[in-house]
Amino acid sequence: MAGSTIGNKFSITTWGESHGKALGVVVDGCPAGLTLDENDIQIYLDRRKPGFSQFSTPRKESDKVEILSGIFEGRTTGTPISMIVHNTSQRSSDYGDIATYYRPGHADYTFDEKYGFRDYRGGGRSSGRETIGRVAAGAIAAKILKQLGIEITTYVSSIGDVQVSPENFNREYIMQNELYMPDKDSYERASALLSDIMAANDSIGSSVQCIIKGMPAGIGEPVFDKLDANLAKAIMSIGAVKAIEIGDGCMVSENQGSYNNDNFSMKDGKVSKQSNHAGGILGGMSDGSDIVIKAHFKPTPSIASTQHTINKSGENIEVSIKGRHDPIIGPRAVVVVESMAAITVLDLLFDNMSSRLDKIIDFYS
Repeated sequence: MAGSTIGNKFSITTWGESHGKALGVVVDGCPAGLTLDENDIQIYLDRRKPGFSQFSTPRKESDKVEILSGIFEGRTTGTPISMIVHNTSQRSSDYGDIATYYRPGHADYTFDEKYGFRDYRGGGRSSGRETIGRVAAGAIAAKILKQLGIEITTYVSSIGDVQVSPENFNREYIMQNELYMPDKDSYERASALLSDIMAANDSIGSSVQCIIKGMPAGIGEPVFDKLDANLAKAIMSIGAVKAIEIGDGCMVSENQGSYNNDNFSMKDGKVSKQSNHAGGILGGMSDGSDIVIKAHFKPTPSIASTQHTINKSGENIEVSIKGRHDPIIGPRAVVVVESMAAITVLDLLFDNMSSRLDKIIDFYS
């Protein structure tokens, strides 16, 4: 299988399946000298692990990470960092009959068509547990970014038709509720909606907002490695993401140029913008203002309601999906979006370090 690696200067390769022995990641390109241990990684993994919310799968996994290489005396050595998380709560018997048919909304059919064979237990590489490696790597990227003065805030911005209110935005509240919403009223309405959805054996879609603060201007390559293009690829590679918006996103197709253009001005001796419809990116490069990204997640395709599909013999059948599944993807994907954004931004920051001769001369002189 190709395509399990992303990044150029700071690259990650994830491995493992939902019901295999373990999952993990190899991170290459991390500079030497970064103070790092398992606790730095575990904080991030705890935000995505299952079984600790009434709105997530009851599958209980500790998702305890172990660093296998690349660390000596508490600091990175500059060599590849390998991390592993063992699966401890697989219940593969829940998936035995799935080998004979294709679940609606899943990758079963496309895997069979591509490879002629698939790991049907929990979705294999298409499972949400594949994101463990992304999050472990993202924790490292985020720690480096923080030392550069760059911080990322990510949260659930909508669940179904419940939208977070900008007027009620409370950053501290994000980590105080199981849906990772920054608005108490929206959280309470979304909770009631999710309870109804679960009672009906159904699932619902959601969106996740990501804001990157402190980015210097000029990060990103102007053609094929645009900052927004790389962010879109990285976040679209997360299972169940069906759309990405940067800044005003889809609304730009309805706007006029006189409104959409972000006018420049000088403020406190620095270049600033009077608005941020562009979402912090112009010409594929950061413009120094907040980078604003929104990812839209489809409803969880595994639902207990009766659905129509076909089996491998080509017969029309009805199915009701068994197993332990989330009724919504967004809340546990918040840290995944944050991690992929961190990995992408850091990779392009490293690329940018060789973009100007005067800065290279200054560094080595």
